[in-house]
Amino acid sequence: MQTIVIGHKNPDMDSICAAIGYAELKRLNGQSGVVAARCGNTNERIDFVLNKFGVEAPVLINDLSPRVSDVMESRVISVRADSPVYDALQLIDKKRLRGLPVVDEKNRCLGLLSAFMVSHHLFPPREEAGSTRIVTASLADIVTTFGGALVSGSLSAKTEEQFLMVGAMAQDSFHPRLQRYANRNVVLFVGDRPHIQEMAIEARVHAIVVTGGLPIDEEIRAKARAAGVTVISSPHDTATSVLLARGAVRIERMIESDYRSFQPDTLLEDARQLAAQSAAFIFPVIDEQGTLVGILSKSDFLKDIQRQLILVDHNELTQAVRGADKVPIIEILDHHKLGGFSSDTPILFWNNPVGSTSSIVTMCYRQLGIGVPPNIAGLLMAGIVSDTLNLTSPTTTPADCDLLNYLSKTAGVDPDDLAEQIFSVGSPLLTMTPEQAINADCKPYEENDHRFSVAQIEELSFAHFHEKSEALLTALDAFRKKEGLLFSALLVTDINDQSSLLLVQGADAYLQKIDYPQRNPHVWELAGVVSRKKQLLPYLLHCLALMDASKS
Repeated sequence: MQTIVIGHKNPDMDSICAAIGYAELKRLNGQSGVVAARCGNTNERIDFVLNKFGVEAPVLINDLSPRVSDVMESRVISVRADSPVYDALQLIDKKRLRGLPVVDEKNRCLGLLSAFMVSHHLFPPREEAGSTRIVTASLADIVTTFGGALVSGSLSAKTEEQFLMVGAMAQDSFHPRLQRYANRNVVLFVGDRPHIQEMAIEARVHAIVVTGGLPIDEEIRAKARAAGVTVISSPHDTATSVLLARGAVRIERMIESDYRSFQPDTLLEDARQLAAQSAAFIFPVIDEQGTLVGILSKSDFLKDIQRQLILVDHNELTQAVRGADKVPIIEILDHHKLGGFSSDTPILFWNNPVGSTSSIVTMCYRQLGIGVPPNIAGLLMAGIVSDTLNLTSPTTTPADCDLLNYLSKTAGVDPDDLAEQIFSVGSPLLTMTPEQAINADCKPYEENDHRFSVAQIEELSFAHFHEKSEALLTALDAFRKKEGLLFSALLVTDINDQSSLLLVQGADAYLQKIDYPQRNPHVWELAGVVSRKKQLLPYLLHCLALMDASKS
């Protein structure tokens, strides 16, 4: 079972650090298969912190929707197109299969071999019964299928059309029939009938199979050697020997080339719908090169997905990685407002009104009595410093101060020095495109059937804001229209003077409810506002309520 610890879309410092820190705690506590993940790109500040403490970025996962690769059988039993059908039958019987994928020498899928096709070959309709005499195979393969032994002559490995004939009649009846097939590679199956054997040698048939393990006269052997006729002994009776011999035909003659296949990354739900409409018994799974990498049967759709989620720094599915609603969520660690999350079974849900999720993760280490590794302590410090603006944000609690002090001693890093280093790296306004800036830490929300988004970036000053504001507003409006939102907001925060500028693109009915001082069209000054969670979001919801009230 794989456990993925992951933050919200457009991850910020806190969600990245919390995911890494909590995944490491799970591993230290003895849990295997735990992976720290992210569902968005990092930024320069996050990369700086990861490099500073020598930790790799979490694995990028954009979609957790179950795929064919999650349930397919990767240990595929297949057969080569040039193999005898007898070999395939043995596999089908031994493994209790309904059929097999057929591959070439490079393991590329050519089609399917079904038990139906094999039975049709062995037991064709009466009007086609004559075709059962003809087997396209080598003499060596034919002998192998019934476990025969070479008595004289040679066993050719050349694949050619062999005509199976049974000598179970009187000499007078046998001779004219044998003459009828004089131009064919006749393989005669016969018991201890020396006269029939001699007639076959005189006619120079391709081979004589003496069945039942019966003795073969030395005189017959000598005549066969002189005539160049191969003589073979079969341990089985004539009927069984012929039946088995027919199994030497090559599989390539029975391939169902019209088949449905899937790729490993095909969405499981899409595959399920297509499979339900098909009468096929199995579905090959092939990669982009056509190589067979797995097999899918209809019963595989009933398998449990061996993956579960732990969400950190969010509890709303609108902010979660795509496909999160299709995977069991077993834990949530968050410090934001409740987003109406529900689950089918009880889960661990720790929602604590502290300044950052990294603080909650640190509490978990303490609760379990597990020491925080120094590099992880540095990461958790960065999460707290970033989310609380180095303990200056209104969201800061005494617990955050205590935990940051504890982590500082463990990591051997001064919080003020770390904060200065983090916030001096990569001004979002200068290093990001307008589209990147409005998406870097953007969170979607839904309230009273209204959908909106709120993003935030931190700067050391507003020095570069004026030259970027128009482009930011244009990008913000394009994003709002693309997503079909009531409004989209961007909070640009100056961490030095503890104030922000709010950019909003949206419906006029909503914009009219914003009563902060307006600097420019769609731009408002928010003195003393630095927290999206504790200050801005409640205000935006208040404006939303005013708009709805004015309509009623």
